[in-house]
Amino acid sequence: MSLLKNLIDFVLHVDRYLGILIQNYGIGIYLILFIVVFLETGLVLTPFLPGDSLIFIAGTYAANKALNVFILFLIFTSAAILGDTLNYWMGSYFGEKVFSRSRFFKQEYLDKTKEFYRKHGGKTIIMARFIPIIRTFAPFVAGIGKMNYYKFLFYNVIGGLLWVLVFLFGGYYFGRIPLIKENLTIVTYIIVVLSILPLIWHLIKKKNYVRI
Repeated sequence: MSLLKNLIDFVLHVDRYLGILIQNYGIGIYLILFIVVFLETGLVLTPFLPGDSLIFIAGTYAANKALNVFILFLIFTSAAILGDTLNYWMGSYFGEKVFSRSRFFKQEYLDKTKEFYRKHGGKTIIMARFIPIIRTFAPFVAGIGKMNYYKFLFYNVIGGLLWVLVFLFGGYYFGRIPLIKENLTIVTYIIVVLSILPLIWHLIKKKNYVRI
């Protein structure tokens, strides 16, 4: 329970913790940031780690010379692309086994997943980058559905670059504005809420559709 509380506190106050980590670890912060984003995108067990907000807040610190924005860009894009790649291959290797050995997963779901990714795979991979939790599961499902790897890799790279560009340089630009700089915790809350709105909207539409 204490671990969960600390994790939630970290996600909601990533601005404060990032400052502490920079002070304590110096240049080692780049490795820590790589690991967090890699795990958030690369393992289906860790979708709760901060992604959008972490990259944005890191950009604000770069705007104030505490971090190097170009190193951050390399760190975050490589973590995002490698994370999705690992997730894809885990889905590809374990996916069929999960469906064949578990009574909770039906073969028809796997067939529908394969068909969906044949038609909309590329768009899904890119759009999923901007939706927490969904971006963690999208590459895993792509692997389960045996989406062509080179097609997946193309959209993985495009999606990873766009994701980091939007949030990192968004933070780098807005981080220079005094109002943003002085209210980073509130900004973190706003990013978290806005990022999960598409998921909430989708669930509401799905629920209403089922009722109809």
